[in-house]
Parts: sequence; C-alpha cells; structure tokens
Amino acid sequence: MGELEGKVAVITGAASGIGRATARRFVEAGARVVIADIEDEPARQLAHDLGAPASFLHTDVGDEAQLEAAVAHAVATFGRLDVMHNNAGFSGVTGRIEEIPADGYDHTMSVLLRGVYLGIKHAARVMKPQRSGAIVSTASIAGISTGISAPHVYNVAKAGVIHLTRSVAVELGPAGIRVNCVCPGFIATPIFARSLGMPSQMAQQSVETVEPLLRDMQPIKRAGRPEDIAEAVLWLASDKASFVTGHALVVDGGATAGTKWEPSSERARMLKEAMNYQG
Repeated sequence: MGELEGKVAVITGAASGIGRATARRFVEAGARVVIADIEDEPARQLAHDLGAPASFLHTDVGDEAQLEAAVAHAVATFGRLDVMHNNAGFSGVTGRIEEIPADGYDHTMSVLLRGVYLGIKHAARVMKPQRSGAIVSTASIAGISTGISAPHVYNVAKAGVIHLTRSVAVELGPAGIRVNCVCPGFIATPIFARSLGMPSQMAQQSVETVEPLLRDMQPIKRAGRPEDIAEAVLWLASDKASFVTGHALVVDGGATAGTKWEPSSERARMLKEAMNYQG
C-alpha cells in the first residue's frame, strides 16, 4: 500500500518541474490528483499519462475563483480533499530595487504569496469539517537566506510563505490539519532555466539542460532534481509526518550550510601535530 493510498490531492503548477514530479510521485503512492495549472497542453498530457487517478483543471492561482474551483473539482471528481500542494510559481519581477515596477511587484506577490494564501484558505474550508488534511506549500531557501542570489520580490514572497505556513499551522493544528512547506535549493527545472535567461524552448528540455550549471552550488555536487522535492512533499503529505506541522523542510544539498569548506593551512598544521602526538 502506498503512502497516500486512497487520498486526494490538488497540486498547483503541476504541468512541469517540481509539480509534475510530485503529481507522478503522488499517483505512484496511491493518490488521486487534480493537476491545476495555466499551461493547458502539458497539463492535459500529464493527466492523460497518469490515467484515471488524475484530472486536469485550468487554474490561475492569482484568481481566487479559479483556486476555489480547483478545490471544488477535487471534491466533485474524487469525493474529498486530503492534500493541498501550493506549488505554482515563477521567478517574478527582477531588477534593482529602484527599477522594480509596482505592477510587477503586485503580479509576483499575487502568484507566489497570495496564491498560497488562497490555496490554504480554500483547502481549509474543506478539510476542517473532515478533521484531517495536509497542506504543503513550495517556499525556497531564498526565503531563509539573503545570501541566495534571487530577485528581491521573490525572496520576500518565499519568506512570506514560510511565515504564513507557521502562522496557519497554529490555527489549523487543533482541527487535525497539518501545514508545512518545503524549501528547495538549486533545482534543475524549466522555471530555473528561464530565470537564467535561457530560451523557453531550451528551458522545457530535460534536467540535463541546466544541471551542469548547478553542480557546484552546494556541498552535494549535483544539481537538485524535481524528484528530490517530490519525495519531501510526499513525506510531509503522508501519515509518516503525522507529528510534523509548522515546519519549513529545507532540501538544498547543503547550500544554506555553505558552498565550500577547506581547512586553513594553520588548522591543517595543528591537526597534523595533534595526530602525531597521539601516535
């Protein structure tokens, strides 16, 4: 029996990258999933590939009515909602602080933070009466450390996701609903490729497109893969994490710990002397 056997999930931004990998992993684990995305063709194809356990609904997370409809679609199609994965995202508006247009700020926050708030809001309305549920949102290590090179508004939005997660976890815990988020590091996805300035066609290719660029970004010398994050989301969504809530799970290959460690020549000399003394 899979970790999510018999459970129903809504995954936003499921047409590609982390969302796509999570949808596949959830189905493997026994779940039925609603693929909620604005990219209709790849989302429809994914639903077709996954078969009966999957259903697609066009969903713009910046539109409250559409997110509410995605939750309602899960209940109407599969009978309930057990897991909400607020994953939809993009790199958002970029530039120096004096150059960032206000409408770009508003649009970025609408997707990255407001969309998460709306997903939690409408999932909670369904989960509260059933006294159970797991909400997992995709944050980022950019929301933890200002040492991560990412756009200002993206950083702030992801920090907001982390804090919103903790705040709502306190409210919903007594109702049997767990609220967590996952903080990916440098993950080889189409969104990451586009943020590096790669053409959309190249960005849609396999992980190998951007993987070589990310191998030295963290102590574990490989790029993060969407499947790495999918496994973390699966665990947070499953009963194996039944005592975990209000948590921001970092999955970054050690990037937030530091990029390189080497002993200084003095430290190396002292270590050698100590070893000789002990010998």
